[in-house]
Amino acid sequence: MNRMLVGIIMGSESDLPVMKKASDTLLQFEVAHEIRIVSAHRTVHEMISYGEGAKERGLEVIIAGAGGAAHLPGMIASVTLLPVIGVPIKTSSLDGVDSLLSIAQMPSGIPVATVAINGSANAAILACQILAIKYQEILSKLEYYRVDMRGKVIASAEKVEEELNAKKS
Repeated sequence: MNRMLVGIIMGSESDLPVMKKASDTLLQFEVAHEIRIVSAHRTVHEMISYGEGAKERGLEVIIAGAGGAAHLPGMIASVTLLPVIGVPIKTSSLDGVDSLLSIAQMPSGIPVATVAINGSANAAILACQILAIKYQEILSKLEYYRVDMRGKVIASAEKVEEELNAKKS
């Protein structure tokens, strides 16, 4: 897909190492996306503009990463009807649990799908699953991904079993 379908946003450049995994995963599925830094606190007007204009720009899903108080995913969800997937980012204080709770505990009526702490790759896969409802080519890539993943696990299990059985002999 050439058109930008997913927006990846984060509150600061320090979030990029985690959020890059979402970008890498979307690239694996050949899903065009944009990456922006928009802070819920320091650039509130830009954040609101981003969220309000996302659908108009053609985006269909937003992945929002945030650490600490982690308001960005919820704030974006409050200004758009697009699905928002929140990625809690591990911080030096509280190991990201504060971020996880902040994102997961949204008030009724403003949902944010939430993945594991630093789980931006899963956020990208979830975004692909949402898009696969509409785009057959993404669905096909997800199907291949699952089959490939299953095959790798089976091959790994067989290798381990062979090694363990060889040691018993």
